[in-house]
Amino acid sequence: MADFHFSVTQIKRSAGQSAIAAAAYRAGEKLFSEIYGEYSDYTRKRGIIETGILLPSFAPKEYENREKLWNAVEQAERHPKAQLAYSFDFSLQNEFSMKENLEIAREFIQRQFVDRGMIADYAVHLPDKGDAVPNPHVHVICPIRPLNPDGTWGAKQKRVYRLDDAGNRMPDAAGRPQFDAVPTTDWGSAETLERWREAWAEINNEHFAAHGLDAHLDHRSYEKQGVDLIPTVHEGPKVREMESQGIRTEKGDRNRWIRQINAMIRRLKTQLRELSDWIANLKQAAKPEPSVCDLLTAHLNQRNAGAWSFVPKNRNLKEHSQMVRYLQEHGITTVDELSEHVRQVKETADPVQTELHKITKQIQHLDAIEKAFDRYQSVKPVFDEWGGIYFKNIMVPAKEKYKTAHEKELKTYYACRRQIEPYLKENGDLDFTRLSLERGELTEKADRLNQQNRPLAEQVATLNRIKRAISSASNSDWTDAVSEPVKEEKTRPVQKTKDDPVL
Repeated sequence: MADFHFSVTQIKRSAGQSAIAAAAYRAGEKLFSEIYGEYSDYTRKRGIIETGILLPSFAPKEYENREKLWNAVEQAERHPKAQLAYSFDFSLQNEFSMKENLEIAREFIQRQFVDRGMIADYAVHLPDKGDAVPNPHVHVICPIRPLNPDGTWGAKQKRVYRLDDAGNRMPDAAGRPQFDAVPTTDWGSAETLERWREAWAEINNEHFAAHGLDAHLDHRSYEKQGVDLIPTVHEGPKVREMESQGIRTEKGDRNRWIRQINAMIRRLKTQLRELSDWIANLKQAAKPEPSVCDLLTAHLNQRNAGAWSFVPKNRNLKEHSQMVRYLQEHGITTVDELSEHVRQVKETADPVQTELHKITKQIQHLDAIEKAFDRYQSVKPVFDEWGGIYFKNIMVPAKEKYKTAHEKELKTYYACRRQIEPYLKENGDLDFTRLSLERGELTEKADRLNQQNRPLAEQVATLNRIKRAISSASNSDWTDAVSEPVKEEKTRPVQKTKDDPVL
């Protein structure tokens, strides 16, 4: 099944990360950090299919060497909490060969990253998961600091001065011109990320279409697609490695449960929609309307006409009897009555769907709280440093300058703080126990609905068998099939041998 995953994070010193270590891990190499004076050795890492570095035309050729590239990036960043690189992670498709996946990945990286002036260091991984579904994916890391046209490192931000109506620079209280620090590229914007996600879906969909495959990727979230499904949680390499070794993890269990619930929601909605569409088409048929049992009998006769032995005929009769018994139990004789019954079944399913929709939204809310806390922790050092400027006896303009330079991080801090406030403990930690309890209650609710939904699912399965049988009969001349007796079973002549007794 086609799988869409495309995410981006940052490699930054404030999180204790190193560009050299990150590059060594993804490429499975041993690299030396000139800043830290140590090696990062991941040469024993397995499952690495291909690595490479793609450069824009104006980048120094020496940056094709991974160690030289990332040491240059580290040296260009002076701040102890500097943001070093964007880290992309996107999935490849099991519908394609590895050769084709590699071609698609290289084309995408060149078009979307390198042609924008970005340096792209990529690695294609295929972890050994035993008998599990293969998980081929690509890691790409790109320096956040852009290159100048002459190949030197450029600026991440530039000053945009605030102007009055006359076009003059607006001074602050101290008479100095006010300005905003804005990024020199659009690489870190939400809009660009959305375009990249869409482009990755499009290039894969083009190849699906070229192969005539019934598969399609949608880069939008379930919520934006209007789909009432629960998104799975990101597992990460450590969790995946433990799961591949047969060690159950909390995230793995959560994703298994989410996939089970999503499969039930998707299956029920699809089957009910198909039944409703089929009934509408059946009622519009030009032929005289037969009884439902006539159509089932026609289907039985059609199947038995092609059967050579008693075994398939007995199986056909058993299935026919089960469908007829279902119709009799629900008092269904005509297509109109079958149509009304399908409508009633759909009405019964609607409250289940509504309740599952509510549970889905609540679980998504809890997941959003955890993600917001991660973002909150990543920007809290910026907020703390900004708040501590007064205590360092630094003048107010310095505080305002810091605020302007870190406006995005401070806005993120306040937004995340508001979101997680109800779940924050007095010591500033997130109340994971409360989140776990609430998620457990929602999981139990969904499981109860799943149990209550099983008889309904069995009803829908029986109706689908009836649908297939009637569709088969209604596509042929059902009147002949009903009235025409089943032909006698054909027998093949027996070849006598010399050893056969003479009767």
